[in-house]
Amino acid sequence: MIVFTRPFLTGEELSNISQAMSSGLLAGDGPFTKLCSSWLEEKLGVNRALLTHSCTAALEMAAMLLDFQPGDEVILPSYTFVSSANAFVLRGATPVFVDVRADNLNIDETLIESAITPRTKAILVVHYAGVACEMDEIMAIASRHGLRVIEDAAQAITATYKGKPLGTIGDLGALSFHATKNVISGEGGALLVNRAEFVERAEILREKGTDRSRFLSGQIDKYTWQDVGSSFLPSELIAAFLLPQLQASEQINEARLSIWQRYLEALGPLAEAGHFELTTHAAETKHNAHMFYLVAVTATERESLAKHLKSQGIIAVPHYVPLHSSPAGTKHGRAATPMPVTDSYSERLLRLPLYPDLGEDQQKVIAAVTEFYDKKIKREAN
Repeated sequence: MIVFTRPFLTGEELSNISQAMSSGLLAGDGPFTKLCSSWLEEKLGVNRALLTHSCTAALEMAAMLLDFQPGDEVILPSYTFVSSANAFVLRGATPVFVDVRADNLNIDETLIESAITPRTKAILVVHYAGVACEMDEIMAIASRHGLRVIEDAAQAITATYKGKPLGTIGDLGALSFHATKNVISGEGGALLVNRAEFVERAEILREKGTDRSRFLSGQIDKYTWQDVGSSFLPSELIAAFLLPQLQASEQINEARLSIWQRYLEALGPLAEAGHFELTTHAAETKHNAHMFYLVAVTATERESLAKHLKSQGIIAVPHYVPLHSSPAGTKHGRAATPMPVTDSYSERLLRLPLYPDLGEDQQKVIAAVTEFYDKKIKREAN
């Protein structure tokens, strides 16, 4: 069986966990947590990187930091994971959905301005598949209207836009280290605080609303309840697992990019012949090969291709069900634009297996996809 994804291990994770266990420091913000935060701050160039127990938690912190209140609105793409919207619904705010671009399934920046109302407080962008949104235009829109920008960079660690790491361009960014991502810790995430004005309050929110982080650093002699907050810290065991993953992120992404490029070279001719679509990347973006997907001509063809691959022991999967048409999406949010791209592409997109040790199995995937379309070509010729 060729699975869709498989966690990649560097070989250092277990020894780090053993070291953390031996130290007895298992709660959050221990030595490994600090090393991970320092790595992110140095490599990404952010004011503060705060590890969280998930990217969902990081997004919820972002909504709290920006003081979202009932009646406020946030503009975001419908084609994203539920956490992108849930974080704001939990604060009583309304997600306002807009359509995505056909070339990369990122938010269509040309539709954002028409979705802005007096209640709009922020724009949330999602860098789908580790490919950058059009950040210059989005930041310009936000500036014109006095809005904040949050980057959901769950899939985008080490990817860049015009040389700048994704997650570091807006006011706040959120990363994921879920087991399906490039760099993993099973569950886990990080809030990237890109504006110095948010750093102190972010630390308070993350520590259950207390100033415990200042106490631990020796700035105060006791800590007290200062603000709303919750327990967003991961355990030290999570950070111990994550550290070698971060340190190996360049090698991990290089391996993934090689696999991604082989898919492109092998399947590109079929796409050029019109049998399916492949994503495109602007010259100013550098993606991280988080996924390789194709977009079939019809939803029925997508299902047939998936079944064909499964019959050969290959698991290929679709992705998001659009939020604007989901039960909770219709209850808590609203669509500000028609959704032709979101609706159509969500029904036709299929993701192929991609992980660093895919190895020779990749050729089996390529051969199976090619076989499916060779048969289709012959049927159409007859």
